[in-house]
Amino acid sequence: MAESECIQNPTITSLIPRVGTLQELGGVTCYITGPHHSKRALIFVSTVLGFELPSLRELADKVAAAGFLVVVPDLLYGDYFSYDPEFDREGWLKKHGEAKGCEDTKPIIAALKSKGVTAIGAAGFCWGGGVVTKLAGSSDIQAAIALHPARITHDDIKEVKVPIAFLGAEVEQYLPPEQLKEFGEKLASNAEFESYVKIYPGVGHGWTLKYNVEDESAVKSAEEAHQEMLDWFTKYIN
Repeated sequence: MAESECIQNPTITSLIPRVGTLQELGGVTCYITGPHHSKRALIFVSTVLGFELPSLRELADKVAAAGFLVVVPDLLYGDYFSYDPEFDREGWLKKHGEAKGCEDTKPIIAALKSKGVTAIGAAGFCWGGGVVTKLAGSSDIQAAIALHPARITHDDIKEVKVPIAFLGAEVEQYLPPEQLKEFGEKLASNAEFESYVKIYPGVGHGWTLKYNVEDESAVKSAEEAHQEMLDWFTKYIN
């Protein structure tokens, strides 16, 4: 398949992943993958477990094969969340607020534009979902998507200015489907940009990155969400 065909009709499952590299961009260490000459870039904001998560980098490689330059920044600067009972969760959350994560993407966006990138999208996973929702309240990106986001406020929703989608889990302890649907209703009342919310049945928090590869149903749900994300960006980041 020629690259032009790949871009016109991109799919997740049929693409050949490309291996990315670690580079500094905008003062932040990033995993960067895809064609460096591309004028279309995507920023993937990680979960609380950080940008080193293998499944996140694998997904970045697959999406990059559709013609996007994909940047996965270490917005947590190596200080990743731990599920150890002794871990100071509240202290960590205060240190790594979504607003700070949003601000720290700005130099990355500026650096991408300085390299000739003309269209930028942002995808956020769990913690990253809150970051990209805040980012969608600016004119720095052209579209956003949040996958099983964790912490989003009504004020965040009020500020959204660009097309945005939310992919949520039916079994969700951080941002329940009912609240996500409420956000979707508020966004739908704004005719200036497209938005939607989709709740995936039978899945739990983090299902797009943390799933059993031997579970056919889990893999199918994850891949459907991956494809939906790619379709969203193909529509708006061009």
